[in-house]
Amino acid sequence: MVAGADWWRGAVLYQVYPRSFADSGGDGVGDLPGITARLGHIAALGVDALWLCPFYASPGRDFGYDIADHRAVDPQFGTLEDVDRLLARAHALGLKVLVDLVCGHTSDAHHWFRRSRAGRTAPEADWYVWADPAPDGTPPNNWLSVFGGAAWSWEPRRRQYYLHHFLPSQPSLNLANPAVLEALLAVAEFWLKRGVDGFRLDAVDFLAHDPALRANPPRPPADGVVPAKLFGLQWHRHDMMHPETFAILRRIRALAERHGAVTLGEVSSQDGAFERVLRYSAGADLLHMAYTLRPLRGGFDHGAVQALLAAAEGGAESEGWPCWCFSNHDVERAVTRWNPAGRGAPADPRFARLLAALLLTLRGSVCLYQGEELGLPEAELALEEIRDPFGLTYWPEFKGRDGSRTPMPWQAEAPQAGFTTGTPWLPIPAGHRPLAVDRQETDPGSLLQAWRRLLALRRSQPALLRGGLRRLDLPPPFAGLVRDYAGQQVMVLFNLSGAPLRCAVSPLRLLAGGCSEGLEVVQGVATLPPYGVLMGEMEAVTVREDVSSGG
Repeated sequence: MVAGADWWRGAVLYQVYPRSFADSGGDGVGDLPGITARLGHIAALGVDALWLCPFYASPGRDFGYDIADHRAVDPQFGTLEDVDRLLARAHALGLKVLVDLVCGHTSDAHHWFRRSRAGRTAPEADWYVWADPAPDGTPPNNWLSVFGGAAWSWEPRRRQYYLHHFLPSQPSLNLANPAVLEALLAVAEFWLKRGVDGFRLDAVDFLAHDPALRANPPRPPADGVVPAKLFGLQWHRHDMMHPETFAILRRIRALAERHGAVTLGEVSSQDGAFERVLRYSAGADLLHMAYTLRPLRGGFDHGAVQALLAAAEGGAESEGWPCWCFSNHDVERAVTRWNPAGRGAPADPRFARLLAALLLTLRGSVCLYQGEELGLPEAELALEEIRDPFGLTYWPEFKGRDGSRTPMPWQAEAPQAGFTTGTPWLPIPAGHRPLAVDRQETDPGSLLQAWRRLLALRRSQPALLRGGLRRLDLPPPFAGLVRDYAGQQVMVLFNLSGAPLRCAVSPLRLLAGGCSEGLEVVQGVATLPPYGVLMGEMEAVTVREDVSSGG
């Protein structure tokens, strides 16, 4: 594990979606005692920390991201005492724990909003974003909700509209009001005093907006086709990414510093995402690190990998500290999204290993999403199985986020794959059973074991942990990078194709645990198997472009 006050620099965080990790009570919904009982699995991977998605009291319309009480645990997940036991067990295993801090909105069931919507004289009257209607009764501007429709809902008791960037049941907080920010900082301090080690900040780009509520300019589709998600038809100049975001982040960072805690911010996939990741995490007074959903949206080919490596380039001391993830609870699982064989086809296990090696050799920190270490593909669910309101709105153009949220398969032959003794809240795909933890635990060639080896290698190599990154300019289907730190240089080569390939490399010491099975290096010529990876330590890096097909 990474030690010291800057343990987060180069750390790997394991993301747990509580509803789907482990159910101890038999109601089909994962819970805190279930997570605690399975922390050994997380620790055995060799990660540094646990990022725990919301477990707070909530009506559950957005499955926990609509918080009704920031200081209470929803009964379906357990109690405050269960949080204490989870923290104690995690810390005993050497794991830090980050929890979600949702600052941009609450549930409409929150007592703050109930008082705010009741009238304009309550102390909380200006704790949310309220605006008068246009003269014709329509919303005050053209802002759109990410989840569909206008970003404004009418409240007859106040004779005003309130802003919501997501569901109408998730009203946006007015963080320009100092009392609101103070209340949220008090919430954060409550959890810090309880023992959490930091926060993942939800939807950072939506924390501040233009106070004049100016309309967004239109963004006509390049192909002339109206998209299913109308949010893409605007340039989001005024409803998000406002400069006041930085002042909010400074207040949160100052609190975190007083408690020795860490902050991780989620950045949207809007244009300029990588630049915002670096700006939000630059210096010592903003976020410690940030990640963006941007690379989780597109395809996977030589150009996409080169663009990813270009975004990750930088010296060890460069401003800003990115955190990378390829899968999470909001997007399709990577082995399906980027499957070279196409959607619906079985993913080549070697490709899943390549993704793991790529993720763990990027400059910055890493988030590993539950089930990613097993190579779980996206679950294909029928309409009647969908629970996500986002998916229910856009089906079938967009099937929502439930396909990446299905329960963890712990035991291949057990009822409900060992997740629960009841009926799981989402079905467990039959294709996930052969990938269960117990099967991969005993198979030295499994993806789970490959992740463990790669994580151990990352921890043992300072260049991979904290070094700078330089992208190698290689022709397709090769991609490569060099990590360097304190005189150590590690070269990583990727064969992005499904055929064996050869290339000439300079002398190097192969790094055990990082190279693909079947890799050969003879007299300066490396033969990489399909989707193969080469990792080697060297003094000077040279890769000649005399690339040819293997055979």
